[in-house]
Amino acid sequence: MSIALNHTIVNVRDKRASADFFTELFGLPEAKPFGSYFLSVELDNGVTLDFCDADYEVEKQHYAFLVSEPEFDRIFDRIRARKLDHWADPRKSQKGEINRHDGGRGVYFDEPGGHFLEIITIPYGGWKK
Repeated sequence: MSIALNHTIVNVRDKRASADFFTELFGLPEAKPFGSYFLSVELDNGVTLDFCDADYEVEKQHYAFLVSEPEFDRIFDRIRARKLDHWADPRKSQKGEINRHDGGRGVYFDEPGGHFLEIITIPYGGWKK
């Protein structure tokens, strides 16, 4: 038996705003309602991010996404077109830059719900599947 992540719930203040931001920035199909509580965004590997409205102060999380070099270019172009703050590091000390860890590229940015997103082209440690 193999073990794989199937879905995770992403609690936010406004599930529509966060799901729309995510699908538009990443160039993914529109989120689909799942029951009355969730807006589900399916990633290419079958994992879904299930955005859910929270009526409490949400603890900010970090979500990192492995993307191809062309996808990085498209997403990063959208980040710049929207004039989103972005950083090369998780401490937010290298504003307006990207990193080149392990021979790839990476960048961090916030989504409307306050979660900290990251896109990378090579997994940390330099391994590829």
